[in-house]
Amino acid sequence: MSTAARPKVGTALAARVENLVRSYHLGGETVQALRGVSIDFPEGDYVAIMGPSGSGKSTLLNLLGCLDRPTSGRYFLGGDDVATMTDSQLSFIRASRIGFIFQSFNLIQQLTVLENIEVPLTYQGRVTAEQRKRCRELADRVGLGDRLGHRPMQLSGGQQQRAAIARSLANDPYFLLADEPTGNLDSVTTEEILKLLEQLNGEGKTIIMVTHENEVAARARRVVRLRDGLIQSDVLN
Repeated sequence: MSTAARPKVGTALAARVENLVRSYHLGGETVQALRGVSIDFPEGDYVAIMGPSGSGKSTLLNLLGCLDRPTSGRYFLGGDDVATMTDSQLSFIRASRIGFIFQSFNLIQQLTVLENIEVPLTYQGRVTAEQRKRCRELADRVGLGDRLGHRPMQLSGGQQQRAAIARSLANDPYFLLADEPTGNLDSVTTEEILKLLEQLNGEGKTIIMVTHENEVAARARRVVRLRDGLIQSDVLN
């Protein structure tokens, strides 16, 4: 992303991790996947997280998405330390504060595009007429306004990822957590999805993206590289 294209990054933090440690016990041995990682994610930032296999990026992704708990350390989402929350509290956080974008799209095949976009809201209770209207607007925003009644199998890979991006925005999250969002797409569709992410970031959305592709990471504002469970570098593009 060029300097001229970079959006303003706020002073408030969308998320912060402090001295995160995650250890696993495997075969009688202790494996340290993260060994004291501290990162700030300011509101409006666009961060690519990179690293070789075994570097800890998948573990960090799971912790940021509240899909796992740290062995020690703190994780602030807004003003709340989610590292100490119960399973039910973490479920609520996932449904209400984090937008997920997956490499494999993770759309529910039996649901329509509109119903898939509404999924995060259904976890919080009944979808209101106002919320449904907003989901329709999100579908329009990602270019799927004429596909609301289609099911995932009737969509191209790029359209499925667009539906997933709209779904990630339904709960107006603190940040979007994208796990290899272009990994299953061809080069033309990859460019379309990256432009959409850039547009969302330009409108103020915080994006944290895990990728192994240097060309994709180059589109982010900032690149954090992990190695052996530690931060190797944290630089602006």
